[in-house]
Amino acid sequence: MAATLTGCGANSASGDVTLKLVAADYGNSAANSSKKYWDELARNFEASHEGIKVDVNVYSWKDVDREVADMVKKGHAPDIAQIGAYADYAKAGKLYSADDMLAIRTQANFLPRLADAGQYNQTQYGLPFVASTRLLFYNKKYFSRAGLDAPKTWEDIRDDAVVLKQRGVTYPFALPLGQEESQAETMMWLLSGGGGYTDDIGSYDIDSPENIKTFDWLKTNLVDKGLVGPVAPGKLDRAQAFEAFTSGKVGMLNGHPTLMQEAEQKGVQVGMVPLPGINGPTEGSMGVADWIMGFKQNNHREAIGKFFDYMFEDKNVVAFADEYDLLPVTDSASAVMETDAKHKPLRKFLEALPNSEFYPVGKTSWARTSELIKQNIGKAVEPGGSPAGVLAEIARGAATAEEAE
Repeated sequence: MAATLTGCGANSASGDVTLKLVAADYGNSAANSSKKYWDELARNFEASHEGIKVDVNVYSWKDVDREVADMVKKGHAPDIAQIGAYADYAKAGKLYSADDMLAIRTQANFLPRLADAGQYNQTQYGLPFVASTRLLFYNKKYFSRAGLDAPKTWEDIRDDAVVLKQRGVTYPFALPLGQEESQAETMMWLLSGGGGYTDDIGSYDIDSPENIKTFDWLKTNLVDKGLVGPVAPGKLDRAQAFEAFTSGKVGMLNGHPTLMQEAEQKGVQVGMVPLPGINGPTEGSMGVADWIMGFKQNNHREAIGKFFDYMFEDKNVVAFADEYDLLPVTDSASAVMETDAKHKPLRKFLEALPNSEFYPVGKTSWARTSELIKQNIGKAVEPGGSPAGVLAEIARGAATAEEAE
């Protein structure tokens, strides 16, 4: 059943529509630029939807959010934007809801955790585009030579790191708490300690007893014992840690599917397990999603909906996920990848995705809170640092950002 959509603008009603689409580039060169995917998708869509054209514009990740913000500010919002966050635009009343745009079968096909993460004020405005989960990665060669089993608990991580250090591994456990993406590393550890950024009703709970206990453990058992390598965690960015892993300098770290492929291409034998917790593997991994949304400004609701219904067909969802070693966001596309032997290396990530926890992106205060975490969390494990003090400082900033909204 397709949703019945009415009330569209004159252009949409006449069938003479050009949709402006702005998207982020997941490639790292002209050879694998995301523009190739979007251009092909647009041409195939146009061939089966007479009267609708799609104008594709692709920007680098460092530019795309700013470009869309500038367009919206100048009154020239795109019809479709595939970017990192949706909540500010939803709050400002600039987006169509999923109910407004999508056929029922399309909306019902999103993985439930992702659909929930796309909600602002209990209405879905952010459509998940692609996703990723995190697992603990370990260098199988180092573990085998040392007679170590894959870690299941925090104590295993500590004990294995001691052995790896004794055997000369540069980074027994790489802990990237630098500003690049420390909000992700932080969330993984908080979840594994039974905490998180928010409580059961969605309020910030950053300095909870569980979170303080987690960072106390990290500082005392890994950092203070010299088990995290030559670069202080607060100075170590994710890209540096990943490069060290693919160069064979890291025993363990938290990673995502793209790192798996890059490491194996460089001859690193990768082991992967669920994030170890206090008493055993963590039940829920951290998930990350990027978002796509439809803007109201040009009154192209019906055409946007048709494009999304087409874009979320399995063949298109799988094609993008496959190109960039990411995970699909729909039940049916996930099932396709799970049963295809070609995607066997991704199965552990696919298994983790339905139970993953996501950033509180439905909060418009999250952008500011995330920056506070990036800027400050490394201080929690510095020599003489206070995990409780740093987490309390971040919590106060988060509360202020929430009140300002």
